[in-house]
Amino acid sequence: MQYSVLITGCSSGIGLEAAKRLQERNFLVVASCRKQEDVEALRAQGIKHVVQLDLADSASIEKGLQETLTITNGQLFALFNNGAYGQPGAVEDLPVEALRAQFESNVFGTHELTIKVLKVMLAQGYGRIVNNSSVLGLVAAPFRGAYNASKFALEGLTDTLRLELFDTPIKVSLIEPGPIESRFRANALLALQNNIDMENSRHKKGYEDAIARLSKQGVTSSQTLPASAVVSKLIHALESNRPRARYYVTLPTYGAVLMKRLLPTCLLDWVMRRQGA
Repeated sequence: MQYSVLITGCSSGIGLEAAKRLQERNFLVVASCRKQEDVEALRAQGIKHVVQLDLADSASIEKGLQETLTITNGQLFALFNNGAYGQPGAVEDLPVEALRAQFESNVFGTHELTIKVLKVMLAQGYGRIVNNSSVLGLVAAPFRGAYNASKFALEGLTDTLRLELFDTPIKVSLIEPGPIESRFRANALLALQNNIDMENSRHKKGYEDAIARLSKQGVTSSQTLPASAVVSKLIHALESNRPRARYYVTLPTYGAVLMKRLLPTCLLDWVMRRQGA
């Protein structure tokens, strides 16, 4: 059989690379993205099946899933929850509306899609759910409170779901990347400028540094890996008979895991404070 997979957040970066690589491996890929213009762009790049699916809109989630199931004849082998964005800003400067929007896409929409797909998988008797988290789902960094919180929440939901599905054929995995080549910084810069009152904040200097960092083009760290590094772990999670519960990607993620295990909180805080805005 040809295994089908629905991927969210495919307009660029990890999602786009995943759609291309899995299609090459003969998966029946249904790529999704939030904007219609991105749907057309993906089709122009050779992705055969693309649907519009906005994780912040319940009606769009339902419509996108139903279109997906039409393409896959009512079955779905895998769901790769990749769609997300990062809202920068100090916690004290973070409007509730911005935090709510962060959770709407990164947590609530992902959860809504997952439980809908889970019903299909339980009925058919097989399935894989892979959630793309972050090193910031493992450790917190300053000026990233909204994103930290959303990924911590995603990890908690994923771990719990894995425990609850232990007696079913459905496998659940987390991927936890560090810095990856993508449009993530550019999107985070827009979220910062649109939602944070930087001028009247006591963290004004930190925001200036953040803008300089987020405005940089191309790779900004020797530890940044291409999106293909994440997709390689995704392929293992989908094709292995014994997929792992967690897949770490990039040296910073391995370092975070080690520090969290070995360092007292005060020293871990010191290390993370040095990450800056």
